[in-house]
Amino acid sequence: MASVYLTREGRDKLEKELKNLKSVVRPKNLKAIMEAREKGDLSENAEYDAAKEEQGKIEAKIARIQDQLSRTMIIDDQRFPEGEAHIGRTIEIEDLKTDKHYTYMLVSEAESDFAAGKISTTSPVGRGLVGHSEGEDVQISVPAGVKQYRILKVTAGV
Repeated sequence: MASVYLTREGRDKLEKELKNLKSVVRPKNLKAIMEAREKGDLSENAEYDAAKEEQGKIEAKIARIQDQLSRTMIIDDQRFPEGEAHIGRTIEIEDLKTDKHYTYMLVSEAESDFAAGKISTTSPVGRGLVGHSEGEDVQISVPAGVKQYRILKVTAGV
């Protein structure tokens, strides 16, 4: 099985989610199943069916997170040259066409969250930035065409 690369923050977030699923969400769901069972005939009990379906989703999510955590490799930012874009680093870039500035943290697919400014190193922009250094101009092919960026700053993100 392939390793799942995460920052310490990403691993901690998964561990916290797993703990919540096991100690809060699962017991609440089990209570809902018990209450629905007490209402009688299970063959026509929509509440029971819904609670059992939710139980399946919860158990699948718990299994997925446990699997990810068992294969987690923490990103060691220190092994990459300073000022160079790599997984675990925060990158400030400028769109050379629009002069807009963006800041992204380069992370694995498992940890990517565009709304939080975390892009995967396998995304077009992430892949195009990896290995380049501060001050470099890079051309990156994206679905909308070719973008030109200047890497303004690279900082340790872990």
